[in-house]
Amino acid sequence: MTSYDVSILGHGIVGKTLALALAREGLRVAITAPPAAPQAEDVRAYALNARSVALLEALKVWAHLPDGAATPVHDMRVEGDAPGATLEFSAWQQGVRELAWIVDAAALEHELAQVLRFQPHVTVVDRPVSASLEAICEGKFSARRAELGVQWMRHGYGQTALAARLVADTPHRGVARQWFRSPDVLALLPFDRPQAGRSYGLVWSLPDAQAQAWMEAPATELERALNEATGGAVGRLELRGAVVGWPLALARADRVCGTGWVLLGDAAHVVHPLAGQGLNLGLADVQALAEVLGAREGWRSLGDERLLRRYARARSAPTWVMGQVTDGLLHLFATSSTPLKELRNRGLSLVNALPPLKRWLTARALDS
Repeated sequence: MTSYDVSILGHGIVGKTLALALAREGLRVAITAPPAAPQAEDVRAYALNARSVALLEALKVWAHLPDGAATPVHDMRVEGDAPGATLEFSAWQQGVRELAWIVDAAALEHELAQVLRFQPHVTVVDRPVSASLEAICEGKFSARRAELGVQWMRHGYGQTALAARLVADTPHRGVARQWFRSPDVLALLPFDRPQAGRSYGLVWSLPDAQAQAWMEAPATELERALNEATGGAVGRLELRGAVVGWPLALARADRVCGTGWVLLGDAAHVVHPLAGQGLNLGLADVQALAEVLGAREGWRSLGDERLLRRYARARSAPTWVMGQVTDGLLHLFATSSTPLKELRNRGLSLVNALPPLKRWLTARALDS
């Protein structure tokens, strides 16, 4: 009977990346992959920061992504809900090659699976197996987390995020755009699928009822709404493919480790997507846990709670801060109060006029 050092529950991006990272440390890893089920069209696109890309490069995944699966963001433009309320970021001004990369979720998952096939220290199993450490990467609806008695502190926003693929009649030129429009937030992520140089990944956070209505509306009506919302800033947009949605919340586990188990990714924390940092937080969890386990004392068990608390301490502040930042921004821009509306729009313009502050914000986003 094969014995394992780590058993990973969850076969998504975080789980697969963790398997590769721990195998690189010489650990014997089992990752649970349930029988394949029919999958709906995957239109997700993630914004990855420099730290996440560096991790995927080190794991020999990034360089093998197919053409068009990753698109660099060179500039970002954020607009408030008043004329002139604009915040602009430029990779050139910040002294970096790119601000972020927009990555096709399905392509990244596929490439991770391909690399796993050739990793001798990783075994894909169809059910959980015993191991010194159980790493739970099942996502925000984790059943195993509940079995362990972990409290899931969740605050629902009453919003749904819509995701889709769009094609514009003008080039995106590597510019990401975001509109804070009380009470919704609309983001267009420059992308090269389905059409190179002219595609966007849509992430539109809306009140639940509005989101549901748009999911049920004809494509032409949704296109008209998007073109009105963006005011022609990106040319004329056309919908390509499915529109999917998921409920939004701020959530956090009351503890992320115990004797023999640890939580990572959305099983540990969930933030609003307005900053595009959800997957970056999960991949930073992976890197932190791999470093903690790789540096453990030779006599210490992988499931030692004192060891796992080092991981918990390393990730506590970054995940809490990102949750508070995204929550604060959402509430600030969701209110219709005239004084607050003026304050938030003046704030965007003020930050835009302060290069040192913009450099500090960029540095935080590049290394969540």
